[in-house]
Amino acid sequence: MPTDIKTGVIAGIDVHKKMLAVVVARADAPDKSLQEVKFGATMGELRRLSEWLRQQEVADVVMESTAKYWKPVWMALETSFRLHLAQAMSNRAPRGRKTDFGDCRRLVRRWVAGDLRLSYVPEGEQRKWRLLTHTRLQYVRQVVRLRNQMEGVLEEAGIKLSGVVSDLFGMSGLRILDALAGGQKDAAALAALGDDRLRVSKEALEDALSGRVEAEHQLLLRQHLEQLRELIRQVQELDAAIGASLHQHAEAVGRLCEVPGIAVTAAEQIIAEIGPHAAAFDSPEQMASWIGVCPGRQESGGDSHSTRSPKGNRTMRSVLTQVAWAAVRTRESRWRELFTRWVSRLGPQKAIWAVAHRMARLIWKLLHQGVRYLERELFQLRPEVVARRKQRLVRQLRKLGYEVALKPSLLTDSAPVTR
Repeated sequence: MPTDIKTGVIAGIDVHKKMLAVVVARADAPDKSLQEVKFGATMGELRRLSEWLRQQEVADVVMESTAKYWKPVWMALETSFRLHLAQAMSNRAPRGRKTDFGDCRRLVRRWVAGDLRLSYVPEGEQRKWRLLTHTRLQYVRQVVRLRNQMEGVLEEAGIKLSGVVSDLFGMSGLRILDALAGGQKDAAALAALGDDRLRVSKEALEDALSGRVEAEHQLLLRQHLEQLRELIRQVQELDAAIGASLHQHAEAVGRLCEVPGIAVTAAEQIIAEIGPHAAAFDSPEQMASWIGVCPGRQESGGDSHSTRSPKGNRTMRSVLTQVAWAAVRTRESRWRELFTRWVSRLGPQKAIWAVAHRMARLIWKLLHQGVRYLERELFQLRPEVVARRKQRLVRQLRKLGYEVALKPSLLTDSAPVTR
């Protein structure tokens, strides 16, 4: 951070649910507090805090919070001050020496020294996108939880429906579940509700539906189905709201969707997390580090003890992992070729993590530079890559006992090198 910003009066705020501890100090003497005051956390108290900070001629405000209580404070102060949100772990106190005002003094002192780890807080409009996309993600996870609960009820009743249909909540699955919740116990009648396109015979389906459904099972299935339909309706409503909020950035969403594995929902989540232009990140390496899809470094005594990836943005890590798996399942794609090449050496988990890292760098380029994704351009190798591959292949052939004499192909100058 530029040194000219760390001048003048600085306020450190330790944010709690019901109160705020505030310390004011000068940047040239951060160890000497000018004022130490406590405020409430209501909107009236936040307005009083803002006015008091202006009277103290504060320019920068550094705050710390281990929960979401910093958000109303941030919204109340962001139009009048330069705000900085510190990660709580970077401002830890020695055990037995933690006080509210001590935390504030340490915030100011460590921020001036550049020892704080600050969180990325987007602009107000992007925070609204995040609120919608995070809520949608929670609802989708609740749908998954409901599916697991319903499978548990079916197992209790001896119904093996999930073992013969690919999607328990598909059209056939829901018809059968509705009939079970409504009291239908005849296995043949239940099997007749299955679609003809199911990849299971009527006999096998009937056998899977031959269970013992009691009144308690019917009650639980009925309640779970009601929750399911309400969640689906809410997810659809959120989809419409997210689409309307990101309508002005539809072109950026479209560019992301051109990448194999990235659907509209994933593209909207990505933009909500990093912005439509990824403007907060100066390089793809910086963004990959913030997400946590790059190798970590744990070094002591000159030796590296671990390269485990750091904990980053959990939402982006989850989205990138899902997108990477979808991309490597896309036939005749660059991502499938990369995964196939890496999986034998790294194993599936590390290979998919490497694909996610490569995809994060690509996403930064698409958004930050406004370029489009062209699959064929990824297959063109740089000259230095061609030279390294040529040397490696020659060495391998010579180890097998072959004498190798390379001769340029007639197509070398007219056709791009592909793999």
